Amino acid sequence: MRLGDLAKQLGAELRGDADLEVTGVKGIEEAGPTEVTFVANPKYGGLARKTKAAAVLVDLDFPEIERATLRIRNPYYAFSRALSLFYQPPCYSAGIHPTAVIDPSAEIGDGAHIGAYVVIGPGVRIGPHATLLPHVVLYPGVRVGSHFFAHAHAVVREGCELGDHVTLENGAIVGADGFGFAKNDLGQWEKIPQSGPVRVGDRVDVQANACIDRATVGATEIGEGTKVDNLVQVGHGSRVGNDTLICAQTGLAGSSVIGNNVILAGQVGIAGHCSVGDGVILTAQSAVSHDVPAGKMISGSPGFDNRIWLRAVAIFQRLPELLKRLDRVEKKLAEHESSNIAEKVGQSQ
Repeated sequence: MRLGDLAKQLGAELRGDADLEVTGVKGIEEAGPTEVTFVANPKYGGLARKTKAAAVLVDLDFPEIERATLRIRNPYYAFSRALSLFYQPPCYSAGIHPTAVIDPSAEIGDGAHIGAYVVIGPGVRIGPHATLLPHVVLYPGVRVGSHFFAHAHAVVREGCELGDHVTLENGAIVGADGFGFAKNDLGQWEKIPQSGPVRVGDRVDVQANACIDRATVGATEIGEGTKVDNLVQVGHGSRVGNDTLICAQTGLAGSSVIGNNVILAGQVGIAGHCSVGDGVILTAQSAVSHDVPAGKMISGSPGFDNRIWLRAVAIFQRLPELLKRLDRVEKKLAEHESSNIAEKVGQSQ
């Protein structure tokens, strides 16, 4: 499309040739003379002057550069919208594949695409315009809303409830048994029944091979707009608020409570029964075994305030040097003390 048309669709201010034709969207270092790129982080500003892209999506107050610019308040979001204009994902027409196994009591909404070897159990209800790709399994009593999209090998266990516009990527499992065991009188671990379902709100994405466990009692809950990354573990009975990001390899132990608009970066760990307040950010590989008040940024394991952690890390790198200096000071003090003792002995004689 022409650059001027793209600017109109994005609601951006164009500074450059409106008739320039663009054919796609790429990263700033890969983009060519017919492609659009973006700068959302100021540290990449210098690359905007070197890029070969036709135009760059930038913030409103970004300095002038040789390339055409599309100026908008949120260039990263605009970049994602531009991607959707150029990239069209596969389209799946309505219909049921002959190899699908669907219980007669299941209710399937209009416009559904049911792929090969899908299994839909008794009492399942699926909203309109759902897409279930090959080998998806919905256990008995599952409820899913409109525009449900389940990629191959996703599984939703018995009695779980999912809202509208929920996406499950390949291998995602919603409602597997929680990790609940109790020792009997012989000292052997016995499984505790996991009776509570998982309830997932609208516009939730669960990425590949993530697991959201069902509850022992009550329910495990994921709030609206929350995004769960690859290989995340959400323990039984946990509650996650709205619009929260749970990044790859994060683990929530059972009965964790996570607020709204929280960011749990990669490989974060939350101990059981801990509460994390609204707007908290836990940086990568942080771990907490205590409640975290709203609005905090936490780093480290065990986790503590990010600003203190940054200073502590800076000091940690200097520890060998500081240890040598301390040794020298201690030796000088010991020599000084020996000298004083010898002086006092000489005076007493």
